[in-house]
Amino acid sequence: MEHTSSTPAPDALVGLVIAVDGTSGSGKSSTSRGVATRLGLRYLDTGAMFRAMTWWLLREGVDVHDAGAVAARCGEPDIVSGTDPENPTITVDGTDVAVEIRGDAVNGAVSPVSAVPEVRARLLDLQRAVIARETRAGGIVVEGRDIGSVVAPDAPVKVYLSADPEARAVRRAAEQGATGATDVAATQESLLARDRIDSGRATAPLVRADGAVHIDTTPYSLEEVIGLVVGLVEDADARVRAAR
Repeated sequence: MEHTSSTPAPDALVGLVIAVDGTSGSGKSSTSRGVATRLGLRYLDTGAMFRAMTWWLLREGVDVHDAGAVAARCGEPDIVSGTDPENPTITVDGTDVAVEIRGDAVNGAVSPVSAVPEVRARLLDLQRAVIARETRAGGIVVEGRDIGSVVAPDAPVKVYLSADPEARAVRRAAEQGATGATDVAATQESLLARDRIDSGRATAPLVRADGAVHIDTTPYSLEEVIGLVVGLVEDADARVRAAR
């Protein structure tokens, strides 16, 4: 679905952080990129950073189920995230890995890697550095699973997206080019398994952050969800102006 091109963030949005959390397949990426494009903001996909770390560990032959081994090596790769919502990039040691991090190998390994505290601490530093840089001259939409609760708990706009498991599975299967009933069922089980891992991990679990507005995206189109989030931003701006 097409969106209008980005324009420089208006003064009212400079320094703004929009935190978008939620379950896999709920529309976080499409919504976040759409909101960023519509408002002229930058965009950060924190999930891609965890995937990039996982890709590097697999390439290096590290056992991703050995938390100690992962912790010992996670400080080595140079992971750089581009913040253009219309062309987000992710590189590891200068290599573009945007395609590779969406493959089956990374899909099956990212959860145990993401649960390692040292990985989360390393990437948290990188995420906050990106946010600080981008908010000096504009604002940013940041998506993930712990943005409102850990990465940017002071974000003035926090959103938690969810959707019916079957709807999420249909969307994710379609993204992967599979639409058969068997494929959708397998995708749904994979998503639910990821939810259980993300919600149950000891460090930075998937939760609805305090103050986050919950949006069930099941009955809405992408453009409608983008509009709802943009409306939240406009409401927050109006409150700030009224308090001046």
